Amino acid sequence: MSTSICSPTDAGAWVQVKKRHIWPCVYHFYREPPVIARGEGAHLFDAQGRRYLDCYSGVGVMSAGHSNPQILAAVQQQMQQLCHTTTIYLSEPVLRLSERLAELLPEGIDSFFFCASGSEANEAALLLATLATGRNEFITFENSLHGRTKAAMSATALPMWRTDPELLDNFHKAPQPTEPNCLETVERLLQNHKIAAVMFEPIQGNGGIHVMPGGFLPRLKNLCQQHETLLIADEVQTGINRTGDWLASTSFGVTPDIVTLAKALGNGFPIAVAATSSQLAQSYRKPGASTFGGNLVSAAAALAVLEYHTEHSLGNRASQLGRWLSEVLHKQLGKLSCVKEIRGRGLMVGVEIVHGDEQQTADYVTDVLEDLKDAGFLLGRTGPGRNVLTIMPPLVVEQSDLQTLVDALEKILLSINE
Repeated sequence: MSTSICSPTDAGAWVQVKKRHIWPCVYHFYREPPVIARGEGAHLFDAQGRRYLDCYSGVGVMSAGHSNPQILAAVQQQMQQLCHTTTIYLSEPVLRLSERLAELLPEGIDSFFFCASGSEANEAALLLATLATGRNEFITFENSLHGRTKAAMSATALPMWRTDPELLDNFHKAPQPTEPNCLETVERLLQNHKIAAVMFEPIQGNGGIHVMPGGFLPRLKNLCQQHETLLIADEVQTGINRTGDWLASTSFGVTPDIVTLAKALGNGFPIAVAATSSQLAQSYRKPGASTFGGNLVSAAAALAVLEYHTEHSLGNRASQLGRWLSEVLHKQLGKLSCVKEIRGRGLMVGVEIVHGDEQQTADYVTDVLEDLKDAGFLLGRTGPGRNVLTIMPPLVVEQSDLQTLVDALEKILLSINE
């Protein structure tokens, strides 16, 4: 048995360990990455003790903040009692969680399949749609991301995440919902193929924070009903108050037939769920256990997450802070030539950067992220060209901290332009 002799603060040495022992598909941000060692609220700390404002939340996960005492207390209590049994036994935490989700989600979304990741939840949703309809073809949208497992990756249209050379051929791609011919294409596909379901993201996260246009989802739902096709909402990134509501879909005027949730539901503990109506769930009656589905510790964490969100009105907080942040970004950055567009909803905001051709822009964004990191801010980057600065902080973030972010971003963009 070997033990690493790397110093906890030696990022360069840890990068070499990563190169030796981690598959190269698992990449990291930054030319000089910090070694993240601790978190508190909306902040992260590296191994040298330097503090960063976390503006990405572990890709939308830490909605209730890092090291949240209320959530950790619930987790600790459960761990002292029992950590794991699996789904072949009755266990109180996951059953309580199912009851609570049925209370919080739209009427009719009251039956749940728990698993461990968003990819797995999307696989379950696609399988349920096949079983319920007797069809095996699907429609998804350009620049979508639904996961890294076989069917979920086949559903994905974002090129960089379609790494499997032998993807399934029963997934049809419609244009991005912001394109004018999108619904026309969907209707044609529904007419010409045996479509079990249309899967969508209310806001395309990794696709570049593209928000579905107003009126789009009700029209899409109507088309699906006309063709007896199900509607699946992938809310792995948008769910649990990221955009101001438990489900972003409802703010667009639609209740999906099936919805998937993960990420923010566990606030760092691995849990995901495919949710639907009790009637539709009856289509899946053969054995479908998940060893870690509804794990006791993760379920206890999720219950505490939902309670914390409710007690602290994090949905309302996300809505108000999101509106303010969008206004400030437009005011301070909208005038800059390198800022093509600012878009989003709630605390899920993207700033699209253009600076020369595609490669020049990608290099420019890399420089911006590096400078932001050095200034104490950790952001994401999304979009097909990886040129959208992505702001998805914990929902407990303070307005004053977001203002310092905008000020720093404005200063960096101006300085690099010089």
